[in-house]
Amino acid sequence: MQLKQYYLGCLAHASYLIGDEKSKTAAVVDPQRDIAQYLKDAEAHGWTIKHVLLTHFHADFLAGHIELRDRTGANIYLGAKAEAEYEFTPLKEGDVIEYGDVRLKTLETPGHTPEGVSLLVYDLESSDQNPYAVLTGDTLFIGDVGRPDLLASIGFTADELAEMLYDSLTQKLIKLPDDTLVYPAHGAGSLCGKNLSDETVSTIGEQKKYNYALQPMSKEEFMDIVRADQPDAPEYFVYDAIKNREERVSLEESMKRSMVALGLEDVLRLRNQGAQVVDVREGIDFDAGHLSGVLNVGLQGKYATWAGSLLSHDEPIVVIAEEGGEEEAIMRLGRIGFDNVVGYLGGGVTALDGRPELTQSVERITATALQEKLEAEEKITILDVRSPQERESGTIENSISVPLNHLAERISEVPQSHSVVVHCAGGYRSAIAISILQQHGYENVLDLVGGFKAWRASNLQTQTPA
Repeated sequence: MQLKQYYLGCLAHASYLIGDEKSKTAAVVDPQRDIAQYLKDAEAHGWTIKHVLLTHFHADFLAGHIELRDRTGANIYLGAKAEAEYEFTPLKEGDVIEYGDVRLKTLETPGHTPEGVSLLVYDLESSDQNPYAVLTGDTLFIGDVGRPDLLASIGFTADELAEMLYDSLTQKLIKLPDDTLVYPAHGAGSLCGKNLSDETVSTIGEQKKYNYALQPMSKEEFMDIVRADQPDAPEYFVYDAIKNREERVSLEESMKRSMVALGLEDVLRLRNQGAQVVDVREGIDFDAGHLSGVLNVGLQGKYATWAGSLLSHDEPIVVIAEEGGEEEAIMRLGRIGFDNVVGYLGGGVTALDGRPELTQSVERITATALQEKLEAEEKITILDVRSPQERESGTIENSISVPLNHLAERISEVPQSHSVVVHCAGGYRSAIAISILQQHGYENVLDLVGGFKAWRASNLQTQTPA
């Protein structure tokens, strides 16, 4: 038996290929939508992918079960409580998939979602009694557990799911042997939990010692602690959870429709008709010059999360990228189910050469230069777009707080009467925020270079909110 983990950093997502040399058969668990890596590795070993399993209906990305089924003929497996448009094999408690020296045994572990399952992985050459590993999906993470409050679980309350989660953890997962390896579907950076570790594998024994949610406590205490301080979930989560239930086009087909080079006049026409135009260059390049009225979401940060949070999956999207970067930008939108890209600006921003009337730029300011302006008592609004939890570690005095994911709806809280200096933690989100401000008519906006980290590194005064 061979078990390989694939970790996609931008989505903090882990997927798995479990192959067997004896039967030359493989299974893929919780695949991402672009499936080339699984096909390549299976071919290298001479394995046929016959099984594709989802531990639950993922909310933060579109899984690749449809793509693998279409390419390999693999059978799709879901938890027995799942309902989907496509044909699948339901997995109930104790159900087994066995091939060669591999046995996959089902544990029904609802809580993050009602249909959630975990998969015990046995290497039969070593033992048919003790599992080698457990693939826990979003039920158990390293350092955390799945949140029960996502709206993806239509028809169940957060309280009902929290009770299910407690039972799944205390009655099933923590009763596994301590040396059982734990392989979850997400790591640090995922919004499917609040305290995920940077580690991508652990053991049941380690989690029983160090995971806050696995410490001895009553069901009521568990429900209180697991629901507290959860981050806001992007609106696209519900959309993706529903799409993962549906029959749909493949990523390959979607990409064929979206990879269309558009001329500048076509992009302007689409923008004026209400299309969403997103510039995916880094913030420093966006600040230097960009097409007026576009949104900036850089490829180098949490692109999928912020694009999914700020773009609509219903309206056309046009991408502006560095030449050669268009395909990655469109593919990564496809990973979260945004198949509504109608093309990209051919030639990138070079298409704007000689058209200064179509462009905007953003002044960048250092922490020390900002401090000098404040000491000179210039009228400046400092806009902090970090989350409330981040602000607990310190703020710039007299800054106003409007988290980025709420900026568009709370734009009236930002004065237009004088300069606005925008900052986040390190500079990625401030460029996004400035693009939103510009879309709403703000002209005198500045980007704090390096964000709050640079302010603190410059030994400038901070305060802790009351």
